[in-house]
Amino acid sequence: MNKVCVIGAGSTRYGKLSEGVVELAVNASREAIKSAGIEARDVQYAFISNVFGVADRQVHLAPVIMSDLGIANVPGLTVESACGSGSIAFREAYANVAAGFYDVVLVVGVEKVTHTGTARSTTLFSYCSDFFYEGGNGVSFPGLFASMARAYMHKYDASEEDLALVAVKNHEHGLLNPKAHIRKRITVGDVLESPPVASPLKLLDCCPFSDGASAVILASEEYAKSHHLEYVEVIGSGRGASPATLQDREDITTIPSTRAAAQQAFKQAKIEPKDVDFAEVHDCFTIAEIVDIEDLGFFPKGKGVEAVRQGITKLGGDLPINPSGGLKSKGHPIGATGVGQVVEVYEQLLGRAGERQVKGAEIALTHNFGATGASCAVHIFRRP
Repeated sequence: MNKVCVIGAGSTRYGKLSEGVVELAVNASREAIKSAGIEARDVQYAFISNVFGVADRQVHLAPVIMSDLGIANVPGLTVESACGSGSIAFREAYANVAAGFYDVVLVVGVEKVTHTGTARSTTLFSYCSDFFYEGGNGVSFPGLFASMARAYMHKYDASEEDLALVAVKNHEHGLLNPKAHIRKRITVGDVLESPPVASPLKLLDCCPFSDGASAVILASEEYAKSHHLEYVEVIGSGRGASPATLQDREDITTIPSTRAAAQQAFKQAKIEPKDVDFAEVHDCFTIAEIVDIEDLGFFPKGKGVEAVRQGITKLGGDLPINPSGGLKSKGHPIGATGVGQVVEVYEQLLGRAGERQVKGAEIALTHNFGATGASCAVHIFRRP
């Protein structure tokens, strides 16, 4: 199996943007290609991560994006796995390069949804649930994660203030990210006083709907070395799955797909969670980050909340989580989110993250899931 690396990365800012879905994807792709020090014609294949192209009247995205990049002859494939689409597209690209099918692959995640309005966006997002049992019966993702939060709080003696600390921390990180959607400092009081969405979750416990695109270039290590390119190694890759509906899980304070994907990735990387210097995890709601860092093996069950209280997960702490600002502050253009995590890792491990730089970082992890964790991918990276 070929060794795989990331040789370039690029991203638009996240937020409520005027550009269309194709323009966003092309802009991020061009930045990634330039970052890699290659030409568009060097790309041999592309994976496009997108969920709601139809919202901007464009499906069959790959040929359109490739044509606009001037490489219409390069084949591509669109990947959809709800909010986990980006990391799963990255996984497919990784597998293709590792298997030797291609030496250079573009992965671009993109979403354009804010123009549809909150009601329509919420409806579109509900289609990512098991709609027959959940969305179609009025269950929203805030409602599902609120159920997880309530169960966690009861089981592990956590509080709404603990959840608020996650939001405060990620907003502090997002202030340092010029491409973040919400660059605003908030307090625990702000979170607790924000409008209720689904108890115990409030507005500031929830990530925003965002537009945006992120792209990375994967290559075989042999290609990168022979072309004298700077790169970050991909040393572990894992995929996991969970029952689609929350009601079918034995314990809703954990996400089985995260545990499975993490175990695979750590086994392949031949490291342990304690070796990771920072991580980008899927914090669609504040409770999600706490559950994530436990399921990934960073903290025992019920102890993730203590790590948040103690400031361990802040920049400058022992294990910074979401130095980009995470979904909560950086934003959540769902097709782009997982790819955007890799962009952050690439910049961090090459020392290009500016004010939010994690000092001395050598090993990083990304974690991204779809829906309530029905699908998940975890990747581990190392600075050579």
